[in-house]
Amino acid sequence: MQPALPSPPNQTPGAPVRRRWARALAGRGSWWWVPLVLSVLFTVSVAVWLELSDRADLESRQRQLITDSLSLEAQITERVGEEQVQLNELAHSFDVSQSPAALAKQEAVVDGLSRLWQSVSWVDADTRLVAVVPDGIDIAERPGLSAHLSAPLRDAFGKPAGRLVVRYAPATLLRQTVPWWLAHEYDVRLVDGYGQVVADPLKAGDHEAPPEESHRHSLEPAMPDTYLELSLHESLRPWWLRLPIVMMGVFLLMISVATGLLRFQMNEVLRTQAALRTEAAWRQAMEDSLTVGLRARDVDGTLVYVNRAFCDLVGFGPEELIGRATPMPYWPPDAIDDSMSRHLRNMAGGAPRDGYEARWVRKDGRPIDIMLFEAPLVDASGRHIGWMGSILDITERKRLEERERHQTDSMAHQARLTMLGEVASALAHQLNQPLTSITGYAAGVKRLLERAGEPDPRLVDAMTRLGDQAAEAGRIVKRIREFLTRRSPQRETMDLVEAAHRALALLGRELRRLQLHVEWAVAANLPKVDADPVLIEQVVLNLVRNACDEMVGVPAAQRRLRVSISRAGSSAMPGASDAEGFLRLDVDDAGPGLRGRSVEQLVTPFYSTKPDGMGMGLAICRSIIEAHHGAFDASAGSFGGARFSFTLPVAGAWPSSELPLDEGQPAAHSQDHP
Repeated sequence: MQPALPSPPNQTPGAPVRRRWARALAGRGSWWWVPLVLSVLFTVSVAVWLELSDRADLESRQRQLITDSLSLEAQITERVGEEQVQLNELAHSFDVSQSPAALAKQEAVVDGLSRLWQSVSWVDADTRLVAVVPDGIDIAERPGLSAHLSAPLRDAFGKPAGRLVVRYAPATLLRQTVPWWLAHEYDVRLVDGYGQVVADPLKAGDHEAPPEESHRHSLEPAMPDTYLELSLHESLRPWWLRLPIVMMGVFLLMISVATGLLRFQMNEVLRTQAALRTEAAWRQAMEDSLTVGLRARDVDGTLVYVNRAFCDLVGFGPEELIGRATPMPYWPPDAIDDSMSRHLRNMAGGAPRDGYEARWVRKDGRPIDIMLFEAPLVDASGRHIGWMGSILDITERKRLEERERHQTDSMAHQARLTMLGEVASALAHQLNQPLTSITGYAAGVKRLLERAGEPDPRLVDAMTRLGDQAAEAGRIVKRIREFLTRRSPQRETMDLVEAAHRALALLGRELRRLQLHVEWAVAANLPKVDADPVLIEQVVLNLVRNACDEMVGVPAAQRRLRVSISRAGSSAMPGASDAEGFLRLDVDDAGPGLRGRSVEQLVTPFYSTKPDGMGMGLAICRSIIEAHHGAFDASAGSFGGARFSFTLPVAGAWPSSELPLDEGQPAAHSQDHP
């Protein structure tokens, strides 16, 4: 293809055509009537168009009238449905065994009377009126027409016990439902099937609109035999009353002349605009290719420009940001004051030249960390008109830095715990000798008292308990030391119920301080289990102590603690081959509960819900239970708090070669055992 030849100098591409038309018109002097005829024809065509437009407007107004009527009918139906739901909830929660005066004290009744209801009537199963709220006002004496809602009442055994009937005024319903703009445009009222007015809150009076400017729509089933009627306030005036033909002809003539004179100039403007659009498209493509967010603000701080990268960063579209002034939608709600102070500093020209870090919030609520650089924005004349900002997303970098810091802290914490384990093992070794001495001294004192003849029984009993407790402490220290040195538990046939009682006896003072009575739910004829008594007592002790700590903030009258022991039974964890071969112990409390945390999260090492906790108590409990081939679980308790459970194998039920693996243990169940 050959390139197009340039136009001759001082000659535009359309000049020959314009000259031909000019010569043709100049040579035909008898065509003076052509503009007049064209004007008349144009005026007639406009008149026809106006007539058709009036008809189209009338149809459009009728469609809009029907649409508004359907919309208002939906709002009224929804409002009546909401009131019915409120009444159903009131009837469902209402206790029919109460006195009639209790109806007026119901919060839903008070809210309904302040909102829409005129009265609430309680009718028993024999259709006798039990109570009316407000009291002392005859329902028949209330002014105006009314509508009714009803809901069935049932007694404590689920049998029908009457109904609650609510009386409300349709006029009040209309006043509360009709939007102001709809009332400004239409006369809205309710009529019955005979055309009689049921409710006319806006006093439309006897105004009767033409059929094409009014519409009725049934409110069935929300309001039986009731119609919603909408009528237009103003009628559509015909076109000949709105547009003088002579003035329109003169105007069209002036427009024709002006169009002919401006045509050439418009062509030049269009060519200039095309060049500007091309340049703007180039600039937009370059800005969209950037990964750095850009924003421009005027001297008042109003956003005047954002690029695509900035919108992707904050999650808002350009239409939501352009023209937005402070506070910005991406500022953190809890740091508005800090963001405003930085904004005022930047508007005063005090932004750091090396940039500064800040935290914003995306539209979806996710926080992001950014690095922001500000620079003055000047126009072509060098006048300062605002500020241009470049924004980098440093959220991932900050997250990596936080992860590295957390890993460093975790490693330091783990090192401290390792050292603590070594110290505990050494301490347990050192405590064995003094505990043995205490046991020996207690036994010696007891024998000396018995030899003295008729000793005080209280002293003998005290020395006996002293020796027993010292021996028990020695066993506990020995087992803990063995556990810390990674030895297997010393299993023996033991009574789980007795071990639980011994563990709670050690916490007797703490339970009395909390005014907490322990409920026991122990099934009959429970077998013994194969376990280490000392370690199992420590597990029960830890679970009960955790429950007590959780109930410190609970009122004393609401504190409850239950220890349940039964066979694992039907609620064993899937995967166990024989759930009957396990006993289950549950500890239920009335504390705040798990608060959405799973058992895996609670037993994670170093995780603790206590400010001074080490995060190892539950983790050690779980390791002890799994070392006994049992399962450890946590769930919602029967008192509204938490339930911690574990299972242990029944003595003799599992041969040592057939003990289930840790991942297939029976899980603690969540039902109560009476």
